[in-house]
Amino acid sequence: MAEAHQAVAFQFTVTPDGVDFRLSREALKHIYLSGINSWKKRLIRIKNGILRGVYPGSPTSWLIVVMATVGSSYCKVDISMGLVCCIQRCLPERYGSYHTPQTRTLLSMAIFSTGVWLTGIFLFRQTLKLLLSYHGWMFEMHGKTSHTTKIWAICVRLLSSRRPMLYSFQTSLPKLPVPSVPATVQRYLESVQPLLDDEEYYRMEILAKEFQDKTAPRLQKYLVLKSWWATNYVSDWWEEYIYLRGRSSLMVNSNYYVMDLVLIKNTNVQAARLGNAIHAMIMYRRKLDREEIKPVMALGIVPMCSYQMERMFNTTRIPGKETDVLQHLSESRHVAVYHKGRFFKVWLYEGSRLLKPQDLEMQFQRILDDPSPPQPGEERLAALTAGGRMEWAQARQAFFSSGRNKAALDTIERAAFFVSLDEESHCYNPDDEASLSLYGKALLHGNCYNRWFDKSFTLISFKNGLLGLNTEHAWADAPIIGHLWEFVLGTDTFHLGYTETGHCLGKPNPMLAPPQRLQWNIPEQCQAIIESSYQVAKALADDVELYCFQFLPFGKGLIKKCRTSPDAFVQIALQLAHFRDKGKFCLTYEASMTRMFREGRTETVRSCTSESTAFVQAMVKGSHMKEDLRDLFRKASEKHQNMYRLAMTGAGIDRHLFCLYVVSKYLGVSSPFLDKVLSEPWRLSTSQIPQSQIRMFDPDQYPNHLGAGGGFGPVADDGYGVSYMIAGENTIFFHVSSKFSSSETNAQRFGNHIRQALLDIADLFQVPKTDS
Repeated sequence: MAEAHQAVAFQFTVTPDGVDFRLSREALKHIYLSGINSWKKRLIRIKNGILRGVYPGSPTSWLIVVMATVGSSYCKVDISMGLVCCIQRCLPERYGSYHTPQTRTLLSMAIFSTGVWLTGIFLFRQTLKLLLSYHGWMFEMHGKTSHTTKIWAICVRLLSSRRPMLYSFQTSLPKLPVPSVPATVQRYLESVQPLLDDEEYYRMEILAKEFQDKTAPRLQKYLVLKSWWATNYVSDWWEEYIYLRGRSSLMVNSNYYVMDLVLIKNTNVQAARLGNAIHAMIMYRRKLDREEIKPVMALGIVPMCSYQMERMFNTTRIPGKETDVLQHLSESRHVAVYHKGRFFKVWLYEGSRLLKPQDLEMQFQRILDDPSPPQPGEERLAALTAGGRMEWAQARQAFFSSGRNKAALDTIERAAFFVSLDEESHCYNPDDEASLSLYGKALLHGNCYNRWFDKSFTLISFKNGLLGLNTEHAWADAPIIGHLWEFVLGTDTFHLGYTETGHCLGKPNPMLAPPQRLQWNIPEQCQAIIESSYQVAKALADDVELYCFQFLPFGKGLIKKCRTSPDAFVQIALQLAHFRDKGKFCLTYEASMTRMFREGRTETVRSCTSESTAFVQAMVKGSHMKEDLRDLFRKASEKHQNMYRLAMTGAGIDRHLFCLYVVSKYLGVSSPFLDKVLSEPWRLSTSQIPQSQIRMFDPDQYPNHLGAGGGFGPVADDGYGVSYMIAGENTIFFHVSSKFSSSETNAQRFGNHIRQALLDIADLFQVPKTDS
C-alpha cells in the first residue's frame, strides 16, 4: 500500500543471547550513494565559489601570470621592479632540501604573480562595475547609438568575454542608488497632477514642500547610510513589510499563477506529463546548484542580478503571528503531492541517481490509482495556507509542533516544491471564450484546499495533462519563475518527448518503493479551524472575477510599425479602456524590474501621466484630427518610455518614498505627506509578463508553442488587476481580474474596452491606400 513504511537501514531484535542486528545491504547502499552525492555537491559548490570569486579571471590566467614572471626572470628582466627580492627577504629562514635559494625564488615569484593577478581581478571588477553604472544607452533612440555607448559596449564585452556562471557578475553589479528627495518629490507631484483637481493638487504641493524642507533631510541621511552599508537599500524592507508582514490570505491577494502552452498539447496522460515536467525541473535545479545557467543579459551584454533564483526550490513560507519567515534548505530530495484529499511523499532520487521521467510517471500513476480515503481532517488541511496568516500560525503552533503531525508537515515544508494532482480538466479552446478564464481561476485558487500556498510554487496537473503553477510572491518576482517555466516547457517538448500513446519514453523500474502516504492525527478542534480558514478562502475565491482572452488582430509586429514601444502602446490603451470603463482616471501601477542593480527587485512605473490623459481625453472627444491624435499618442508613449527607463535605472518614485516611510516609523516621526502617499490605492495594477528569456527553440519555426502567461488578483477591492503577454508578432494574451462585490468593476466589460482601445489606437496609424 502507498502508506506502507519503507525498509530501514537496519533492524534489531533483543534475544536472551543479546541483540541480533539485521542489516539491509540495499538500504545501506542507498545511504552510501546519498553521502557520495552530497559530498560531490559540496565539492562542486567549493569549485564554483572559487571560479565565481575570481571572475573575470581564471586559474588559467593565474598560471599565465606566473609563467610570465618566471620567464622574464630567466630572460634577466625584473618585471616586478624589485618586489620579488623584497618578498624573498621577508620569507622565514628555513633549512632543508625544499628551502633552497631556487625554491625561495620560485615561491617569491608565485606570491608576486598571485598579488598581481588578484589586483588585476579587483581592477577589472571595479572597472566593470563602473561601466555597468552607465545607463545612457537606455535613453537613446532606437537606431541612433552614440559613440559613447558604442565604446561602452565594446569595453563591457571585453571585460565579460569569458563565459560567466550564473552568479559571476553579482559582485560587479552596482548598488541601487538613493535618489535625491527633491527629484523624487517633483516626480511624485507630476504623477498625481492629472488625478487631482486644482485645490487637491495645491494641498498636496503644500504637504510635499513641508516634507521636503522639514522631515525628509533627516530621513534621507539614514537611508543614505543604509545604502552604504547594505547591498540594496530597498529589497530587505520590501520583502519584510510588503510580503512577510501581510496578515491576509496569500491566495488571490499575493500569489500569482502561470499557464502552460495553450495552443498545443504533447500528451493527455496526466502522470506522463508530470514525469517529464518534474524531471526537467530537477535538471534545472541541478544546473542552478552548479551555476551552469547563463545570467539573463539585457542587449546580450548587460547582466541582470540572479540572487532571487537562489530560493526557487526547497523554500517554504512559514507562518508567524506577526511576521512570516522564508525557510530555505540547501537540498531536498522529494516532492510533496496532493491528490483526492490525501498527501504523499515522492522521492526524486534512487540513491544518487535522479529518477527518469518514466519512473516518475509510474510513481504518480500509483498515486492516481490509490483508492485509500483521506484521514479525518486531511482533505481540507491546505485551506490553512489559504486563510489568514495569524490563524494558520496559531494552528501550526498548537497542533503541528510535535508528533505525527509535525513529521508530516515537515515533509511538505521541506519538499523541493508541491505538486497537486487535480481531478478536473482544463484547457484553452479558442471557440469557447470562457475556457481560458476557467483555466486561470483553477490556477489562481483551485478549490481553496488543493494548493499549498506557502510553498515557493505549486505545480498543478490537470486530468487531461495540462499543467500550471501557483507561485508564492515573497521569495522572487515573476521573471524568475518564468525562466524556470520556459526551461521546463522547452525540455518537455524538444528534449524528453513521449511515445505514440502519450507515455514517457523508456521502461520504468517496477522495483521502486511506492510513494509514501503522510499520516495525520487532526483533532476536531483543529478541524474546526481548518473549516473556518476554508470558508474565508472560499468567500475570497468566489468574489474574484477573472477574464482571460487572446487578442488576435495584431501583436508586436504591427505595434513596432507604429514606431513605439509595445509596452507603452498597451499601457496607453489601458488608460483609454479604463476611462471608457469608469469615466475617470486612476493611480496606475506597472511593475518594472531593477535587476541591473545588485539584489534589485521591482520599481513602480506610474503609467497615468499628463500626456496619456491628454491623449485619452482627445480620443474620447472624437473631434481631433488623426494627425493630432498621433502626435498626442507619441508624446504619451515617449513619456511612458522615459518613466520606465527612470524606474529601471534607480530613479523611480515609490520605492524611495516607501523606504523613507519605513525610516520615519523606526524614528517615530510623523509625516502627513508620506501617510497620504502610502495610503493611495492602486485601482489599476498592471504587469507585462516576460518571455523568451531562454531561446530553447525558434519561435518563427514553432509559432504555436506559446504560453498564455499568467495573472493575479486585483490589488484594490474596487479596482482591476491586468497582466498581459505580447506573445508574438500577431497575438497578445490578457488576464483581467476584479471583484464581483464591487459595483464599479466588471472584468469582462473592462476586457472588451481593452480590445476596442487597442483597435482604435492601431487605426490611428493605418495609412490610407491610394490608387496606383
